[in-house]
Amino acid sequence: MNKNLKLIIASILISIVITESAIARGSMRCGTHMITSNPAGPSGKYEVLKRCGEPTERYGDTWIYKKGSLTHTLEFSSNGQLKNIF
Repeated sequence: MNKNLKLIIASILISIVITESAIARGSMRCGTHMITSNPAGPSGKYEVLKRCGEPTERYGDTWIYKKGSLTHTLEFSSNGQLKNIF
C-alpha cells in the first residue's frame, strides 16, 4: 500500500470513530431501533419498552439497560418523555 492510500484509510477510520462516539452520546440501539433523547422527537417510556424490553433496573424515572459490557442510563421526565441517555 502506498503512503497516500494509508493516509486516506486512516483519515476515514478516524472520521468513523469520531462520528460513532458523537452519535452514541444521547442514543442507544435496541436491535434495529435507535432510541434517542433528541429534543426534536424524544421517545416515551412506552416506545422504549416496546423497542428495548424491560430495563435491567428501574429507579423511578431512571431506567438502566445493561447489554454486554455496555450500560445505558435513561432519564425520563415526570410526563414520561425521555430526557437523557448516558
